[in-house]
Amino acid sequence: MRDHALCGSLNDTELTALNALGQRRRIGPTQVVAWAGDEAVVCGNILSGVLKLVAATADGREQIVGLLYPGDFFGRPYAGQTDFTLTALTDAELCIFPRVAFERVLEDHHRMERLLLQRTFDSLNEARGRMLALARKSAGEKVAGFLIDMAARAGDAACRAAPDGPVTFDLPLTRGQIADVLGMTIETVSRQLTKMRASGVIGLPGGRAVTISDSAALAAQAEAA
Repeated sequence: MRDHALCGSLNDTELTALNALGQRRRIGPTQVVAWAGDEAVVCGNILSGVLKLVAATADGREQIVGLLYPGDFFGRPYAGQTDFTLTALTDAELCIFPRVAFERVLEDHHRMERLLLQRTFDSLNEARGRMLALARKSAGEKVAGFLIDMAARAGDAACRAAPDGPVTFDLPLTRGQIADVLGMTIETVSRQLTKMRASGVIGLPGGRAVTISDSAALAAQAEAA
């Protein structure tokens, strides 16, 4: 995880400054880390697990606007208020920094500040790519692309009997949550998964487990359903 986290790019002096602030915290599924509209008091890195960013409309409807994985940074330095509710989807472990103290470290270590800014730009580009997928891609392309991303995110947690064999992993989201992320209905998500299983591209062993049986076919479907 450290290779992908902010700390993986820091030198010893910068790491020492961060280690003096960080506290590890374990949380369970559905536990809220920060509520939208509350004062922004913490930020940090995800060490394990998956979290969701949720936006809500004035009438209470919710929309998942992002997923965070091990190595991802959460929170907004220099922001007085939290924009989105941050909630755990799975058991998770976080490294948390008090926001104001973290800001002081950034002011004293300008290279760290630039690295965080670069990560912010990367997240913005990812969000723009997600907007394109929601606006222009078909249902089959969306679901195929989502499964490819989930398999890549699963990393060492995925199971593979042989180096080039099928890979099996557990989805961190329910089908309803997948539909929310992809801007679809749960019925459409289920139909697409059933269609892929029937064609032999994936397997659905049970629960939230997914087996990618034909990665080339799945990649092709992600580009042109």
